[in-house]
Amino acid sequence: MWLSSGSDHTLMAKFGLSPILVLFMLLMSGGIVRGQREMVPAMFIFGDSLIDNGNNNNLPSFAKANYYPYGIDFNGGPTGRFSNGYTMVDEIAELLGLPLIPAYTEASGNQVLHGVNYASAAAGILDATGRNFVGRIPFDQQLSNFENTLNQITGNLGADYMGTALARCIFFVGMGSNDYLNNYLMPNYPTRNQYNGQQYADLLVQTYSQQLTRLYNLGARKFVIAGLGQMGCIPSILAQSMTGTCSKEVNLLVKPFNENVKTMLGNFNNNLPGARFIFADSSRMFQDILLNARSYDTQTSLPEAALH
Repeated sequence: MWLSSGSDHTLMAKFGLSPILVLFMLLMSGGIVRGQREMVPAMFIFGDSLIDNGNNNNLPSFAKANYYPYGIDFNGGPTGRFSNGYTMVDEIAELLGLPLIPAYTEASGNQVLHGVNYASAAAGILDATGRNFVGRIPFDQQLSNFENTLNQITGNLGADYMGTALARCIFFVGMGSNDYLNNYLMPNYPTRNQYNGQQYADLLVQTYSQQLTRLYNLGARKFVIAGLGQMGCIPSILAQSMTGTCSKEVNLLVKPFNENVKTMLGNFNNNLPGARFIFADSSRMFQDILLNARSYDTQTSLPEAALH
């Protein structure tokens, strides 16, 4: 993974270390509690279908994955994860020595002490995003759900403890994909007629900035913010191509969003006392996987045509 602390300057993989491990070494330098298995007290997760682990299961929604073939490699079968097994945040939790982080809709009792996953398929930065799927939990509502969890934990453990503990927790946020796929690029949305690509990226990141600041004001200090990947190469976009190639138009469309997010995180790191924001550059990571498949212990890669 290509990582930076809000500026475009670091390729961690060149050191031969696990990129995810490097990320947490950056976040937690000086913060690991000796003698404890967990590297952090908890991880709180916000996002969409890439990391949803069941929050949409009981919603009146078309965006659900609690049935086969989803979860065919997951112990216990389908859970609501939009994958065959672990998601990225499940792997990260394991690296941190944490148990699997429960979905907000299923978390209870002491489970929340290791963190909560608030992610919801079809959710976006903008509340209107994803309405074609009916039920979903937009980022603003995910933040309100986190406040509910915070009130619950604070009531049990006390405000002083929570202030100290939250500052050491990881906050993983991966938002924005649906704001393009299930908003800007949807013909039944007016968004594309209202904004050009740069204007829309500006609108999204302006809103995103307010939302992340809200998290900071609630006590969050260590953030991992995932950028958008090569969205012009995802299956739903490839299926619209007569030649099966990636859409340059879509890849170029989302590029200003990633650039705006990097700038935003740089400003946060410089101006929010005690904050540490790490940018996970999903786009460059995806491209590196395509171009260097064998270095990731896989013998297959996409056809060359798919890269153009």
